[in-house]
Amino acid sequence: MPKEFYPWSIFPEAESAIVIGLPVSLPALETSPSIHYRELYITVNALLDQHTYRLAEYLTARGIPLFLSPDGYGSIEVLLENPVAFFSHRHAAYLAGLGNFGVNNMILTPQSGPRVRFGTVLSAARLPPDPLLEEDLCTRCMRCVEMCPSSALGPGGYPSSLTDKHACASWTAELHRHFVSPCGICIKVCPVGEDRDRYGRRDVSLYGNPEKDPALHRAWEHVRRW
Repeated sequence: MPKEFYPWSIFPEAESAIVIGLPVSLPALETSPSIHYRELYITVNALLDQHTYRLAEYLTARGIPLFLSPDGYGSIEVLLENPVAFFSHRHAAYLAGLGNFGVNNMILTPQSGPRVRFGTVLSAARLPPDPLLEEDLCTRCMRCVEMCPSSALGPGGYPSSLTDKHACASWTAELHRHFVSPCGICIKVCPVGEDRDRYGRRDVSLYGNPEKDPALHRAWEHVRRW
């Protein structure tokens, strides 16, 4: 990662990064692309902003300088022109020991696979670090690569095959015109995560084969129609 994206390049007083993760509901995500998933995505991002803001206020009231970054990228047009943020919550989550990178270039967590949104507070307080997650969670099944509608993913995984950000953003822009962005396919089809056991979704081949579970596919199509 270029040094311009390091925490102290953004907040020179930074000594620690506190990372918060909120899960994305698998049943809602399974309807993607849909307005239903779009609204859930907006809700989770708003909650992340609230949680990081409350944490920031708590620490500030105790005399600890800090910096927080709300979610947002201006517009789809801005994302197409410059699909890079000034800070990576994914890398912060990795270094905080919450998960590790998968072939889909997303952070995979034991609990929810890549179905997690992250927020970060940079603090001037020096806090004891958590260890990196040693277990490599990605199964290299390549389902995310095969099912990506914009062919934005390569089989090499992170960091040898980075996401084609322009291809991903262009597809997001197309979905946005129909009010059903973001895409979410690469995190929907990932087999990693305990949440799959909770909903009986361990067999991820069902996403590409309606005959595996016709009732589920009918339900997803019903949501997408409205």
